[in-house]
Amino acid sequence: MSNIVLVHGGFVDGSGWKGVYQILRKSGHAVTVVQNPTTSLADDVAVTKRALDQQSGRAVLVGHSYGGAVITEAGNHPTVAALVYIAAFVPDRGESVNTLIADPPPGAPVPPIVPPRDGFLFLDKDKFAASFAADVDPDLAAFMADSQVPWGVDALSGEITEPAWRTKPRWYLVTTEDRMIPPDAQRQMAQRAEATVVEVGASHSVYVSQPDAVAAIIETAVDGLS
Repeated sequence: MSNIVLVHGGFVDGSGWKGVYQILRKSGHAVTVVQNPTTSLADDVAVTKRALDQQSGRAVLVGHSYGGAVITEAGNHPTVAALVYIAAFVPDRGESVNTLIADPPPGAPVPPIVPPRDGFLFLDKDKFAASFAADVDPDLAAFMADSQVPWGVDALSGEITEPAWRTKPRWYLVTTEDRMIPPDAQRQMAQRAEATVVEVGASHSVYVSQPDAVAAIIETAVDGLS
């Protein structure tokens, strides 16, 4: 049995991990789902580290989307033995999500983020499914759009002080149909981090639409520790 800690990204909460959680639990792993406030990177790293404090041994730390920034910093926790990035940002020292999205590739889809309200961001509900969850059941995608978690602008500007991927084994799942983080940008970040890469034809919400593929790369990371 291994400990696995799952970290969600912006606009959503940890409930989207349910399918992945069930597969991993069925395989005999202890799984913790972090519920980050997504108010600032520092706050989210602190919450994630509290979850890591509760692990009874080594853990594989998994992050989706903005959760990749969180695990890059929180992954320095001594409990963390490996990192798994799921269609995620992989910032280096001094970088933030803002710096990684500042220069999108030509022709890349533009996420339908509405202007900040009181320091928080949302996606346009009418465009949420197409951009974030194109391969998710339409009713579930509508629920995700209507239950969005406000994403703090401070979370996007939080800079990494010490990237854990420089010292710990890392894996990356690229989603080739992603309209939030362009696939080529994902590949570039994964290559820079020298991560072991797997590609899957899926939207940004691969952890919801294809939990088997996500669980499989996490299991590979677990196997790599033995």
